[in-house]
Amino acid sequence: MPGNDPTLLFTNSGMVQFKDVFLGAEKRSYVRAADVQRCLRAGGKHNDLDSVGYTARHHTFFEMLGNWSFGDYFKKEAIAWAWELLTEVWKLPAERLLVTVYHDDDEAYDLWHDTIGLPPERIIRIGDNKGAPYASDNFWQMADTGPCGPCTEIFYDHGADIPGGPPGSPEEDGDRFIEIWNLVFMQFDRQPDGSLQPLPAPCVDTGMGLERLAAVLQHAHSNYEIDLFQALIAKAAELTGTTDLEHKSLRVIADHIRACSFLIVDGVLPSNEGRGYVLRRIIRRALRHGWMLGVREPFFHRLVATLDALMGEAYPELGQQRALVERALKAEEERFAETLDSGMRIFDEVAARSDGVIPGEDAFRLYDTYGFPLDLTADIARERGLEVDTAGFDAAMARQRETARAAGKFSAGPVLPADLVAKLQPTEFLGYEDLQAGGLEVVALLQDGRPVDELVAGQEGVVLLDKTPFYAESGGQVGDSGELAEQDVRFKVEDTQKYAGQFHGHVGRLQAGTLRKGDHLMGAVDAVRRASTIRNHSATHLLHAALREVLGTHVAQKGSLVAPARLRFDFSHFQPLTAEELERIEGRVNEQIRANHAAEVQLMDMQEALDSGAMALFGEKYGERVRVMRMGESSIELCGGTHVERTGDIGLFKIVSESGVSAGVRRIEALTGQGALDHVARREHEFGELLQLLGATPAEAGEKVRLLLQRQKMLERELEGLKARAASGATADLGSEAVDVGGFKVLAKRLEGFDAKALREAVDRLKQQLGDAVVVLAGVSDGKASLVAGVSGHAASHLKAGELMSHVAGQIGGKGGGRADMAQGGGDDGPALVAALAAVPEWVRTSLQ
Repeated sequence: MPGNDPTLLFTNSGMVQFKDVFLGAEKRSYVRAADVQRCLRAGGKHNDLDSVGYTARHHTFFEMLGNWSFGDYFKKEAIAWAWELLTEVWKLPAERLLVTVYHDDDEAYDLWHDTIGLPPERIIRIGDNKGAPYASDNFWQMADTGPCGPCTEIFYDHGADIPGGPPGSPEEDGDRFIEIWNLVFMQFDRQPDGSLQPLPAPCVDTGMGLERLAAVLQHAHSNYEIDLFQALIAKAAELTGTTDLEHKSLRVIADHIRACSFLIVDGVLPSNEGRGYVLRRIIRRALRHGWMLGVREPFFHRLVATLDALMGEAYPELGQQRALVERALKAEEERFAETLDSGMRIFDEVAARSDGVIPGEDAFRLYDTYGFPLDLTADIARERGLEVDTAGFDAAMARQRETARAAGKFSAGPVLPADLVAKLQPTEFLGYEDLQAGGLEVVALLQDGRPVDELVAGQEGVVLLDKTPFYAESGGQVGDSGELAEQDVRFKVEDTQKYAGQFHGHVGRLQAGTLRKGDHLMGAVDAVRRASTIRNHSATHLLHAALREVLGTHVAQKGSLVAPARLRFDFSHFQPLTAEELERIEGRVNEQIRANHAAEVQLMDMQEALDSGAMALFGEKYGERVRVMRMGESSIELCGGTHVERTGDIGLFKIVSESGVSAGVRRIEALTGQGALDHVARREHEFGELLQLLGATPAEAGEKVRLLLQRQKMLERELEGLKARAASGATADLGSEAVDVGGFKVLAKRLEGFDAKALREAVDRLKQQLGDAVVVLAGVSDGKASLVAGVSGHAASHLKAGELMSHVAGQIGGKGGGRADMAQGGGDDGPALVAALAAVPEWVRTSLQ
């Protein structure tokens, strides 16, 4: 799961963690890197889910090998080193390798031909084959604008016995020639008009799938034949009792256990939206394949131990969180077993209020929330004489896909132009010790995101300084406000944001004078606002520790907001907190506050900090040296924020709400200091007003409310009984209005105040009362009519309730249908309804002829 990047559902390629570097929004302390990146393609723009198990190389989860240059080496070195690694280190036969280049990238072509020595027939030029300029398999771009460039791909020839042709040929989708490595040369900046401007510092981005490489090195044609997958497939076969190790369902299960386990390790839990929905979909797809193999008991979670044995050495977090992964998967397996029952109940509710057609939105909800495929919903509807709005279902599905695609687009956020980043030094932050500072040099001014030479009074803009006491929003803590001033210049700072990850941008309005680059200012932070914020921030750390003490170490932060007025803390937990748990958590935090512990800060290397037991907070980026904040008896976290000097400075901590954010994620909102005291005072005042209304003392209030609720329930039961007797009496009277048609009792009546449930009960009573009968009742409300029809006794062998309902509903602009003995429908109330009901006896007479 990508950190600090709300534009992506998942890390879908190796370059995601370096995106801000390529955009010029961030500088690193190194210019070269090599890595192995966990990737997932099962949602949004890149989605391989439906192909998994049916092709030799598609996966949801995979590991991407990459090497990177940020303005350092370029094409010559990247190509030479790639060839050396493949042919000299891993000993791949050179005659099995061929490459593609962008059609006008003569530099890459010449390097492959003249330096590496590949013959021309094994260097294939690929042009714009996707319908637009630079839209090519061999031209890579980050987005519609921004960094882009040609790429050269290296292919492995699996042999003439495998179907398929070389890249660029009509048979290129076959499995013979498989891309194993892509070298991307980012050398242009694409402009809004489509033109390409050379980048001042070209970069290299390479990506090679570890699974594909393993298949080549292990002399296997399919990725599923490599050692790792063979072990998972063998375990899946054992758990499902399957003897055919080539069964596609085993491949699906083996692939999906990796994706699901690592998603949970990264903090994703099954839910009905976002990342959690994708996880749930992958799990249920694996479980469906288990069902296809005859499994009816939870089995999927039992694969985690095997996965840990295979990959736990490389990824220790898998072993550390194995119990959580197993528990989350097992809970989802057990929940899925209940899906059919739950979904059927929802279907019944939808059918009861439908006018003969299941709306597309409801059909999509059954699919999206309860796992009902459209064809299952259609089959159930057909049995009841109903139809499904498939066009509406398709529209709902298209909207979801469009949302997922939109989530996959790049957005740089608050960034600086790349040339400005190259000129500036990171802002020195003075605000840990001082709230005021002088001699702050203006190093840049921005207006509407563009550098300007000056700001004049009345203009809004962003001021960048060489150093500042203002804290920039980060890690959930809001940015400082205050004032920058010097002589006749006064700039009101409304917010402070961190630009490009290392420059403090003071956002606000120039209220007086003219501000120019190079000017020097005095900065003063709003001390009252900062004090309120740091109380809430420090309380957040104590809350995190208390949650882990009371609920368990599976609790992990999933987001936070630290503002002057309140704090909000999101965390992983499977169920709502009880009143007793909340009381213990609140008590534990206040206990640490009363103890007045010192808030200790140490600067450490990252690994040293992690070894000391410090936890990293969600949403914050860390450098090579990190601040470790220790407060109280058990709170130790990596944090760049500002804090109280002693826990007693927080004053009072009060939880005001606990709620669910999504499946597996809970939220606590709380107050500190004067805000907490004000909250307690308000609650005391509200309680006093309640006591006055009850005419009770505090000790009597609970008993008085209990007695009132008992009386309310008794009165509600009496009212329901009166309604039932009234409806029964009305039904009895209705029976006398039935007319004889061909030896059957026929009754069609319009009723006020009867809902669909009351109509069904009334029709059932009339069928029992009249024997051989045909009954149609219409309940009307707000210009709409609900219809229920029933056929009983010998009449059922001659007439169908569904056909009668379709006839009546069609005359009032509606639809309807159902079983032979009972049907439902609806339409408009009015004269047409009266006429349609009056014509029922004649319809029966005609139908009997």
